[in-house]
Amino acid sequence: MSYQRFANIYDVLMEDAPYDEWLQFTKEKLASHQKPQILDVGCGTGEFILYLKKAGYDVAGVDLSENMLAIAHDKITAQGLSVRLFEQDMRSLENIGTFDVVTVFCDSLNYLQTEADVQKSLREFYSVLQPGGQLLFDVHSIFKMESIFKEQTFTYDSEEIAYIWQSFEGDHPFSVEHELTFFVVEENGLYRKFQEWHEQRTFPIEDYERWLKDAGFTNITIEADFSKKVTETSERIFFTARK
Repeated sequence: MSYQRFANIYDVLMEDAPYDEWLQFTKEKLASHQKPQILDVGCGTGEFILYLKKAGYDVAGVDLSENMLAIAHDKITAQGLSVRLFEQDMRSLENIGTFDVVTVFCDSLNYLQTEADVQKSLREFYSVLQPGGQLLFDVHSIFKMESIFKEQTFTYDSEEIAYIWQSFEGDHPFSVEHELTFFVVEENGLYRKFQEWHEQRTFPIEDYERWLKDAGFTNITIEADFSKKVTETSERIFFTARK
């Protein structure tokens, strides 16, 4: 699979992602910072980095995927911008400097499958933050995993790309396995089929809050669906914490 094909597929999957709302949420939380340096963890193809850069922020990105970072680099340089990109696992951030803010949006933390991995990542975020720095992240709610994703099928069809997205109950509590089957038009007009598998897991809000405290964070704020009160049917849980 070429970088460009993967980028097109990823961006199709994310075309309805609330980038504007993530940016507004970030702006509201960083109102007290003067020109903060931001590390975007799980930056993927760099779409949110572009939003942050165009809003005037100094941003760096980190992702585990070499392919994703290659795409991000191409997208960023095509806009005449320059961003430091690091190929690293969020569970082990090394030699990337320190930052005023760490953002981990688009449920990146939900790709971690164990409690220990989440805890280690939170400690790593703490380690790369300046004193007084802020961590902003979101995760899928238990409600979303159990009632919206599990045993559901989603489809998409356009002239160039179609996909079938099936979600099944995972092996862990509050986890799902996503099976995505893509059909992409080739230059000869025929479709090429390929598949992706993704596993996601979430944890109770109380666990995330306890792990944040254990990592050393204070001033923890918990909201849902972009600055709303958490309810039983909230879909995306937001955490803000300070070092």
